Amino acid sequence: MALEIISGVAAGPILACAEGLSFWGGVDAATGVVIDAHHPLHGQSLVGKIVMMPTSRGSCTGSGVLLELIQNHHAPAALIFREAEDVLTLGALVAERVFGTSIPVIRLDPTEFAALAGCARAEITASQITAPGLTLPLRGLTAAAITLSDSDGAMLQGAMGEAPQIAMQIILAMAASQGAQALVSITQVHIDGCIYASPANLRFAEAMAGRGAQVVVPTTMNAISVDHANWRAQGVPPDFGLPASRLADAYVAMGARPSFTCAPYLLTSAPKAGEMIAWAESNAVIYANTVLAARTVKHPDFLDLFIALTGRAPLSGVYLDVKRAARRILHITLPATHDDALWPLLGYLAGQVSPDRIPLLTGLEGLHPSDDDLKALCAAFGTTSAAPMLHIAGITPEAHLIAQEAEVVSAGPADLARIWQKMNAGPEQIDLIALGSPHFSLTECRAFAGLMADRQRHESVRVIITLGQDTLSKLQAEGLDKTLQAAGVQIVPDLCWCSISEPVFPPEAKVLMTNSGKYAHYAPGLSGRQVRFGSLANCADAACSGRAAKDLPHWLAG
Repeated sequence: MALEIISGVAAGPILACAEGLSFWGGVDAATGVVIDAHHPLHGQSLVGKIVMMPTSRGSCTGSGVLLELIQNHHAPAALIFREAEDVLTLGALVAERVFGTSIPVIRLDPTEFAALAGCARAEITASQITAPGLTLPLRGLTAAAITLSDSDGAMLQGAMGEAPQIAMQIILAMAASQGAQALVSITQVHIDGCIYASPANLRFAEAMAGRGAQVVVPTTMNAISVDHANWRAQGVPPDFGLPASRLADAYVAMGARPSFTCAPYLLTSAPKAGEMIAWAESNAVIYANTVLAARTVKHPDFLDLFIALTGRAPLSGVYLDVKRAARRILHITLPATHDDALWPLLGYLAGQVSPDRIPLLTGLEGLHPSDDDLKALCAAFGTTSAAPMLHIAGITPEAHLIAQEAEVVSAGPADLARIWQKMNAGPEQIDLIALGSPHFSLTECRAFAGLMADRQRHESVRVIITLGQDTLSKLQAEGLDKTLQAAGVQIVPDLCWCSISEPVFPPEAKVLMTNSGKYAHYAPGLSGRQVRFGSLANCADAACSGRAAKDLPHWLAG
């Protein structure tokens, strides 16, 4: 029997897709049109449709996009999933519990999903889904009996204020959706909802701050949508700059640390192996689980704040040993040589091959990737997979965790070349080099400074690095900021490429080049620009020449 996660009534045409969709970077929050240039639904409107997909994927910020669509009346009529799904479910749940309006969210088993996906229209009531020749009864969500601590119970009863009460109510609702039977105590939180994805993000944050919300565990903040100290001088319009900075200020007022980075694993507060944390921001979640062996579910925006207000999260997913095992093995046949562009290509490929489960990558055992290589891999993986982590045999600390039923698939240089070509659809002439998605580390800054030594950017090319304040301070201490600036490189803190807007994003730029697989995927939809992708050295060469290489890199050309 179909599971009704969030009840409601809806009717409309069915829009079904076999591939998950990230609402952040994939759907216009103002119109409900799919903007992910690489998705099968590109250009289609979700408004008023009963949207069916296996699960969502990509950014945790998708919950904020859905909340905005619900509030501006451009949302799907309903969402129907085949697998467990948290990001969009949480957006609908916040709309219901905090703002009093929502849409139905339903989970079907594979047989039910396939049957309904073949129908043109459907109607949803409190008790069933009906379509021509098909009736699917609905059962309501039943929460497991979770034993609450005294403080949990006090928060739930409102003894600690309205904000913790709302937080605990929604945490328990998500626990029921996830099938969790207990809550777990969390040592730290990373907030993703501070990106100004839409006005709904600001409405939510100020509504919670107005209810007296205060974090109870150390809490860092993701990159925001403006350079907090300099946006006015940069010419950002007040109608965007003010709400974006107000959003950041609301989280700081609730006790979050203004770290403003999408790479919290670069901070001195990075978690240790086995530490139970609650991070949002998809690349950070994947890196924390994969590289650091810390433990965090890919928490959606808004749930990150609720966990920070209570210090508690549903004990589900990859918090549990059994859920961290690889369920697909991807054997990679490597090209004879490679450069650092290999790693984002591998991450993107792994996500395509394993969109709904944790993979183990084999065939890379003789390599010695840097932390920056793994950062690039994890970020690209998060654009094409809903999984919160992956394993690499001989490299990542939990690569021995393999499920008995894991199937084996293979890929090689031809698959990497196909992805390279997909990411290089733009023309050769380059207007902008976009570096820092995720935020550049100090070692990446040093490497790029070395590549630009005794060179100057081409007069027609802008070169911009985005990074966090902690990295900027270290850069300045070494004097590398002046070295980079002397070569014509602009350094922008606080925001990142997935949250940048004009005029900080150069309005005149038509074609950008990046070394980030994540941004190569999202940039066409987010910026409306054409994209080229390459290694860090390729980016430095294009910065100085104004042109990207015409052909495949030599290590893929064979």
